[in-house]
Amino acid sequence: MDQPSLFDNEPDTPTRQTFALGDSEIQYVANAFTAREADRLFQSLLDVIPWRTATLTIAGQKRPLPRLQCWMADQGRSYSYSGLKLSPHPWNPDVLRIKARLEQLCEHSFNSVLLNYYRDGSDSVSWHADDETELGPNPIVASVSLGAQRTLEFKPKFNLTTPKKQIVLGSGSILIMGKTIQNNWLHQLPKISGTIHPRISLTFRNHQGGEAQQ
Repeated sequence: MDQPSLFDNEPDTPTRQTFALGDSEIQYVANAFTAREADRLFQSLLDVIPWRTATLTIAGQKRPLPRLQCWMADQGRSYSYSGLKLSPHPWNPDVLRIKARLEQLCEHSFNSVLLNYYRDGSDSVSWHADDETELGPNPIVASVSLGAQRTLEFKPKFNLTTPKKQIVLGSGSILIMGKTIQNNWLHQLPKISGTIHPRISLTFRNHQGGEAQQ
């Protein structure tokens, strides 16, 4: 018996919004995946992805990373940051289907993805930019959100008088960070209090080297 598809034949019409951040630009695409698709994909990825718990050494102390991760990429494209080295796992079929729809909507190709599993509101990612040399001088980075709604925050790297920007990321949405975002802005997913359901994000990049450094 054929396995039922995780994708609807007639997905909802995506709704696109564009936000200017100085001379940079981000695009938010709601309904890139239907609610049913997003729910099915979330459960499938939660069950089959080899999630990893990592430990960082900061000021001589070991601290667990406040989220679980998995790095998928074309063969040989490992990823390193803060003393961690993530070897690429083979592409998962559902991740490849997500990648295909993402590439269609943002008209850009990707060869790697970092999956993050946020178990509750205490899981987070601190201020950073995806500006590794191996991503090129003006990388386009696109993120797919599945599961709980969370808020992504942006702040400028240099002009500290520029106000922060917040974008609420709904399940089944795509966020496309344009060519100069990583050069000029930092972003974070802060901790939040209360009962928060889990969330999975898939952040796609075009990795130009054999090993990325952050």
